[in-house]
Amino acid sequence: MEIIGEKLKNLRKDRGITQKELADNAGVTAGMISIMESNKVSPSVATLMKVLSALNVSPGEFFQQEGTVTKKFFFNDDELINIGSGNIVLKLVGGKNAGYEIGLLKETYPPGSDTGSEMISFEGQEGGFIIQGEIEVTIGNQKQILKSGQAYYFDTGIPHRFQNLSKEVCEIISASTYH
Repeated sequence: MEIIGEKLKNLRKDRGITQKELADNAGVTAGMISIMESNKVSPSVATLMKVLSALNVSPGEFFQQEGTVTKKFFFNDDELINIGSGNIVLKLVGGKNAGYEIGLLKETYPPGSDTGSEMISFEGQEGGFIIQGEIEVTIGNQKQILKSGQAYYFDTGIPHRFQNLSKEVCEIISASTYH
């Protein structure tokens, strides 16, 4: 499988757009696109989502392994695609590119991690259950710390962010119509 930077560069070139055009459409700098494409930086989840949205590609489509088109019913951990960034692990089951209507994620947020300083937004809906630990979830102008046993559900078009402010790992099981 191609590494992230090569794949981004190939998608951009396939669409016939320059780094500056992609940067303008994604709301990031052309320098950021350049260093992402050359694999000099691991982008935050928020930045990667902006760039993929500007390319009109879902994370599930972007990280889908070549040749994986047969619908599966059962998955081993090593078959799940990590669509996370940095130290955040987002293991995807399904996704629209694999012929499924929803993307199911096992999300792991180490202490101090977050989805980026900028809020994320994209078309779809998402809901999830906190399985372990706690996470601060910001949706629009609402913010709450959710603990194990609590849940959330929202329209992902509303800018949002996840931050683990605690000293323990947070695990979430979520489902989204976006992937």
